[in-house]
Amino acid sequence: MLNVQQTIPILRIFDLAKAREFYVGFLGFRVDWEHRFEPGAPVYLQVSRGNCVLHLSEHHGDCCPGSAVFIRVSGLEQFHREVTAKGYAYMRPGIEMAPWNAKLMEVTDPFGNRLRFNEDIA
Repeated sequence: MLNVQQTIPILRIFDLAKAREFYVGFLGFRVDWEHRFEPGAPVYLQVSRGNCVLHLSEHHGDCCPGSAVFIRVSGLEQFHREVTAKGYAYMRPGIEMAPWNAKLMEVTDPFGNRLRFNEDIA
């Protein structure tokens, strides 16, 4: 019997500094580790915030830019206040009501990947 322990989306990035600015500086993720096969080679890294774990890759064969990740959360309004207070120049997300009875905040990273933070309403 298959026992799935964790699913980790891989998102394509093109610039490590911009990825750090967005994921760490704006969204408050931390870099858990990063790997390069040699100096100057593309980077592959893991970022996380709580139970949300993402892999970010500069390797062209890993994935396509423009992906979307659906992230179930609680505390969305507090998270929204936290990120908007940072004054990130490239993103001012809002919270909207989704047709499936949830609050939704979507952000797009500098590489076209979308993160949809969803909080179900009881």
